Amino acid sequence: MRKQHVALAAAALVGLTAISANVTMPSRLACAAEAVISYAEDVAPIFRGRCVSCHAPGGQGYEASGLDLTSYAGLMKGTRYGPMIVPGDPEVSNLMRLLDWRASAELRMPHGKKKLSVCDRDAIRAWIRQGAKDN
Repeated sequence: MRKQHVALAAAALVGLTAISANVTMPSRLACAAEAVISYAEDVAPIFRGRCVSCHAPGGQGYEASGLDLTSYAGLMKGTRYGPMIVPGDPEVSNLMRLLDWRASAELRMPHGKKKLSVCDRDAIRAWIRQGAKDN
């Protein structure tokens, strides 16, 4: 009888561990799922927090590329080398290539800093997929 109680307790512990792991571990679906992503509420705050210090007039990133992330118009204008966003197609958008670190090390963004979180990148990716609207 004691072995059965020990086995049941162990099974319960394993089950609780699995449940808590599912609750506490981030999920790509929990980050940017299928919700409508807003430039003003979801994307711009990421840029303000992680990108604007360099990609604003006078900043190092702006001086190097011409990319101004202080506004929707600046983002959609792109760089002196070309557009950053292909509305509807995040995989060919240069912004995602740089943020996903699919470019050479000297071009990865944010330059010289920690990579943006999966949730932040997925929100930007979903916004681009949804048409990169000024919403």
